[in-house]
Amino acid sequence: MSTATEAPEDDPQRGRLASRVLGGGREPDPRFSLANERTFLAWIRTSLALLAGGVGLEAFAPAVFPAGVRKWLAIALIALAMALAATSCFRWVRLERAMRQSKPLPLNGLSLVLAAGTAIIALVIGIVFLTRGI
Repeated sequence: MSTATEAPEDDPQRGRLASRVLGGGREPDPRFSLANERTFLAWIRTSLALLAGGVGLEAFAPAVFPAGVRKWLAIALIALAMALAATSCFRWVRLERAMRQSKPLPLNGLSLVLAAGTAIIALVIGIVFLTRGI
């Protein structure tokens, strides 16, 4: 059995990479691991939607938004998509490790960033629409 300071032992059934990434501990109920994986995939879908929104905004909305506003909104959506995609994987691993070690699940700061970013982008879009009379 490995400790926090030792490298995890290789589990022949799981494989070397999975053993190193997931660490030691007990195998959690498969339902919890699968729920964690579904949540990770939902974060990835959200990231793809934000990415598509940024690309779509830049490509298809030149008549709706002034060029500078459109550019910064698209960049903000794409940056939010990158941050979400990058951090969702680390969140999945952190939750899986916590479940394996019977520790409390960590808080989700990612949700706060996503909510704040989306709210700011929506506010800017709303202001543009109100000032343009749409």
